[in-house]
Amino acid sequence: MERVNVQRAGATIKLKTVREIGRDSRGRIFNEMRTLVSSASNDSPEVIGVHVYDPQTRVSTMVDDRLRTFSTNTVNRPPEMVPPSFLSASSGLNTLPQNQFTREEDLGNKVIEGLMVHGVRQSQTIPAENGGKGVVITDEYWYSEDLRINLVIKHNDPRTGGVTMMVTGVTRAEPDPARFQIPEGYTQAGVRQEAKQ
Repeated sequence: MERVNVQRAGATIKLKTVREIGRDSRGRIFNEMRTLVSSASNDSPEVIGVHVYDPQTRVSTMVDDRLRTFSTNTVNRPPEMVPPSFLSASSGLNTLPQNQFTREEDLGNKVIEGLMVHGVRQSQTIPAENGGKGVVITDEYWYSEDLRINLVIKHNDPRTGGVTMMVTGVTRAEPDPARFQIPEGYTQAGVRQEAKQ
């Protein structure tokens, strides 16, 4: 992931991070959380936790490696199987409200990481104030039907900056089952622990 933050004075700060994500044959997902570092840095972003989700039980678990704690909750409904941007492009239905300030374009197909993907770009124009220039905010999605995930997501807002998230290093091997477990010695957040005698 690469992020560009636009400061009030107009200067930009460029940050980056990497994370490992995985999905097993049962559909369980883990997604690392790591710190952001300067784009110019060669430092490896620190792992600060992981999010684990099991669609069969709808249990979502957040693990905090810094505090050595975890918290769980049950999601009310399962996540959508296909992102809205892909649904709109394939069915002809737009996800943005249609008016003079919004636009959606089909970017067609291309290959990313050896996988066929389909692209959609959504644009929203914020009208100018006091005779100034309007602002165009864009979101771009490149969806892999084979993996059922977006391989690339790009968001750009000239007022605040942008984010690019890209999936690389795709492997079809089954993830280590330990990645879906709460590490030994971690305690549930918010639960008071009894002092050991």
